[in-house]
Parts: sequence; structure tokens; C-alpha cells
Amino acid sequence: MGLLFESFWRAVAYCLHPRVIALSVLPLFLMVLFSFGLGYFFWEGAIATVTAWLDGFAWVQTFLGWLDSVGMGPLRVVFAPLLVLILATPVVVLMCLLLVAMFMTPAMVELVAKRRFDRLERKHGGSLLVSVLWSLGSTLLAVVALILSMPLWLIPPLVLILPPLIWGWLTYRVFAFDALATHASREERKHILKEHRTSLFLMGVLTGYLGAAPSLLWASGAMFIAMAPLLVPMAIWIYTLVFAFASLWFAHYLLTVLERSRTTPPVEVLDPDPGYVPGGRSVAQENAVGENDPYALPPPGHQGNPS
Repeated sequence: MGLLFESFWRAVAYCLHPRVIALSVLPLFLMVLFSFGLGYFFWEGAIATVTAWLDGFAWVQTFLGWLDSVGMGPLRVVFAPLLVLILATPVVVLMCLLLVAMFMTPAMVELVAKRRFDRLERKHGGSLLVSVLWSLGSTLLAVVALILSMPLWLIPPLVLILPPLIWGWLTYRVFAFDALATHASREERKHILKEHRTSLFLMGVLTGYLGAAPSLLWASGAMFIAMAPLLVPMAIWIYTLVFAFASLWFAHYLLTVLERSRTTPPVEVLDPDPGYVPGGRSVAQENAVGENDPYALPPPGHQGNPS
């Protein structure tokens, strides 16, 4: 756990590094452009579709009628747009994670390696193609898990547990692989990921909960809809910062583990000599002594001569 917390604080400090801040500009710009592009082309159509879909549920109309009765009728106007934003959030998060992994992680791993692990041998156990396929495959599995688990989100405790667990698993899979891709061999990477699976998953889950922070902006309801041009880039910037921090955290942790595994000499386990006995003589010698000793006990199963 000591290494876990040490790597955490190092990652926090590195987030203030000018190079890390500069690297975050490109993913932020691309995500803002992507988000506003989606909004420009699909916003009205998405709201109309969601509104028509909600009209088909009697309980939704009952709920909206209750809002009118308690003087909260204006919330009816923002109900569908807010639901569209909530449904679009997983897409934004996935895009942020992949953009950070693609444009920031290699440079940040290189930054950590040059400052702390300059003598660590690079064995290049993971190529760029393998890294991309690994990230896309993990993302696809996470999307399937999110879709299958969505009905369970209606249960209040599970909505606070399942999404961070899925985001945590995806974060751990993507950033742990990329942190070791350059310096570890394929065998070293497999061994480390298996040996430290629990700690890495815990790091991913904590990052998942940090990534839930922008969701608090959705709670502002009508104010968020009105201030979307300002709050959407802010939310995307928080997502980018969280995933950049996660990438640095995994890099510090895993490169330290890799360095220690190479500097610690392996323990050689020797096969026991089948002829060794505690007395220092071989089994054959002990048997010979026993045969010549008139006071030695007979071996098991030996009847001996009747007296």
C-alpha cells in the first residue's frame, strides 16, 4: 500500500508539470469540438426522440404532473434535455479516455521514465498496434457491460457502484498496458499485471469515482442547460485531467514495480537430493550402518529370526 500512496502523490505533483498541462490541450480541444459537433447536428433530433419515448410511459407523465402540482412545472422543459446529456455522458467519457491514452499516455510515460527510471531497459513488449487493439477490445467489453447493466442503475445503491466499477476496470486495462508497453517484455507485463491485479483494479475504481465528479454538474438542471457552452468544456476538461492523472499514477506505480522486479535477484529453488539424510550420509550408507549394527531395529515388515 505504501507504493500505492507514493505513486498517487507523485501523479498529483506531475499533473502540475507544464508539459502535462500542454499535452492536455489537444484532447481537450478535440473533445470540445466533438461534443459541440454532436450537439449541432443531433441535439434537436435527440431531444425529440427522447420526448416521444418518454410520452409512452404513464409513470413519467404522472411524475411530470406531480412536478406541475408542486410548482416545479418548469423542470418539465429540461427533463428531456437533461436525460439526453446523461445518456451522452458515457460516450464523452469513453472518447476522453481513448484520446488521453492515444495522445497523452506515451508522452507522460516517457516523462516519468526520463525523470525517475532513466536506466530502466526498454524491452518493447507491446507495439502500437497491439496497444490500440487492446484499448479498443477493452472499450468494447466495457460498452457491453454498461449497456447490460443499465436496467440495474434504476436501483439506487447500484447506480453508485456499477458504473465506477466498469470505468475502473476499463481504466486499469488501458493505462496499465500502456504504462508497461515500452519498458516491459511480454512475459514481464503478464506477470506484473497478474501479480498486482488487485491494486491496479483498486486504482482504476478510485479513478472511476473521480471521473464521476463532472456528473455533479448535471444536478444543476436548468442552469446547466442554460450554461452548457461554458459547463460542457469544463466537464470535459475535468474528465481529461482525471484520466491524465490516472495515466501518471499507473506509470509511477508499474515502472517502480518493474524496476524492483529486475533488481531483486530471483530466488533459486534447488531440487532436494533424494539420497540426502539429516545425518549427512546417504540413504545407502545409513542402510549399511543399520545392517552392521547388532542393536539396530529391524526395518518395518521384517520378521527376524525367532529366538
